[in-house]
This record gives sequence, C-alpha cells and structure tokens, in this order.
Amino acid sequence: MDLRTTYLGLSLPHPLIAGASPMADDLDAIKRLEDCGAAAIVFRSLFEEQITREQLSDVMYLDHYGESSAEAGSYFPSSAAYALGPYQYLELLRKAKEAVHVPIIASLNGTTPGGWTEYGKLMQDAGADALELNIYRIVTDPATSSAEIEQQVVDTVKQVKAVVSIPIAVKLSPFFAGLAHLGRELEAAGADGLVLFNRFYQPDIDPEELSAVRSLQLSNSSELLLRLHWMAILSSRLTLSLAVTGGVHTAVDVVKATMAGAHATQLVSALLHHGPEQLRAILADLSDWLEDHEWSSLSEMRGNLNISRVPDPDAYERANYMLMLQSWRAGRENGVISD
Repeated sequence: MDLRTTYLGLSLPHPLIAGASPMADDLDAIKRLEDCGAAAIVFRSLFEEQITREQLSDVMYLDHYGESSAEAGSYFPSSAAYALGPYQYLELLRKAKEAVHVPIIASLNGTTPGGWTEYGKLMQDAGADALELNIYRIVTDPATSSAEIEQQVVDTVKQVKAVVSIPIAVKLSPFFAGLAHLGRELEAAGADGLVLFNRFYQPDIDPEELSAVRSLQLSNSSELLLRLHWMAILSSRLTLSLAVTGGVHTAVDVVKATMAGAHATQLVSALLHHGPEQLRAILADLSDWLEDHEWSSLSEMRGNLNISRVPDPDAYERANYMLMLQSWRAGRENGVISD
C-alpha cells in the first residue's frame, strides 16, 4: 500500500508525524519514535521567554556588581519550569540529527522580531530540516485590532524567511477572524505550510482558593472536527503543505484528514496515552483500511472531500449551520436528531 506523502518539501513514507511534545525531550525517546515508525519528529517549542531568561542570567553573572537588578529575573518563569533551556535545545537538536534518519522539525514560539529570527537561524544551523513557528499569543489589549494581529503573523514569516533557507510551517490557532485570508497572506509571505490547529490550554478557576489553575486535558477524536472543517476549506484555496494536529487518534482520523486535504497528520495525545508503539498500530490499520476500501494510495484520496470537490459544499459553510439547527427535534425522553 502506497502511503507516501510530501510535507514541507520533505518526502515521507507516510503522513504520521510525532507532534511537538515531551516525547522528544531526550535522545533515547527520539530514537524510540523513529523505531516505532514516526515519519518525522517535531520538537516541542522553544519559547522566547526561555531565551530571555538565559540571556538575562548571563548578563547578571558577568555584571554581578553592576546596576542590573536581581529582581528582574522574577519577571520570567523559572528555568526549572522548562524541560530544555536554549543551549540544551540546540545541542539535543544537533545530536538528534546525528542519531536518527527521519526529518527533525524544530519549533519556536517568539514574541519579538529578534527572537524569531535569531533562534530560527540557530535551529537551522543546528541541523533542523524544517521550522515550525508556533503562533501562540493571547492578545488582551483592546486597542489591538484583529487586522494588526494578523499582520504581525505575516510580518513574522517574512522576517524568518529572510534569514533561513529551510521550510517554514506556521502553527495557527482557529480564532483568527479571517482565517482563509490569513492563509493566503502567509502563503504569499513565503510560508511553506500551515498546521491546524494549536490547542489553547485554558486555565480553570478554583473558587475555594480564589486562583486560576493550570489544566491540561489530552485530546480525543472529537477535536478533529474543527480541523477537518478548516482543512477542507483551505486545501481548496492554497497550494502550500497542510498538516492536522489535535484529535488524530485512529487510522480513520488520518483518512478523514487526508480526504479534507492534509498532507500530514501530527499525533501527540494518542502517543502520550498509548506510547510511541501506537504509531505501528495506526499504520497497520491505515494500510488495512485502504485495502478494504480499494484505495491504492493516500495521494489519490487527498482533498477528494474538500470544499471544491465535495458534492455538498454548503456542508462547510453557513447553510450547514442553519440546517443543523433546524434538524433538531425533541425526543420522547432524550433529545434526538431527526430529518
């Protein structure tokens, strides 16, 4: 069965990529992911706050008796909060490239033009085959418009493309007001791919302790629906590479993402829950599914249910929303949906 795909210009034997997670935090774990069949491995994000803290620590050490304030370090998360510091991250990246043969995709979450470009270049120099720009930013200033936010993302891509030659994927959230327009602008700015979507880890509230509490829930296949919706829309309008992340747990999830137009699928929660060996199980199920349904390759089904090719394009647009609401009828005991 032909499961081959091309993502960010990288020729992959199949579309199953180990997404950004703690599973790639050490060399043994990276080797295990390769052994279990990962077509590529995404490192978890290096945050500019980590870089800033480390640089600040260096300055404070070198200028211990200067006028710099020791309290300035409290503005940033403790270095203990991160699994890898900037130097360790780059060193692991170098070692991984020597130890495994699958593509390694570095991930960066910056906040300033300098942070994006400096470490994007360092990641390339350390051997990264591609770079994922993790756009994770909560804008709380009411004076900042959605147009300004989107332009900042486009400008970031232009700045990074100016200093690196490796492919760049942009990992987006689903909350941009004009996602289709932003996708087109990012493609024009030089982005080689989009990753749909970033999961925003929203804090819970502890009413007893009167505090916000970090809460992390692994995904399930129900989260794939939002990704399928936008993948089916964007894949018919853009020519760059597209990947799904969030909600990919089974071979059927991979089939759905491919039919919507995805070139690759990133798995995280499924591997955290079942271990890297789950890659083998999904690959075997994927081959079986294609054979059972008489598909000879993934490429021939890619995009066959995107918005330009699906028999009912309204299913992805406003008409679907209206029809779904109108289809609801109250059941005898529990609510049921009827025609």
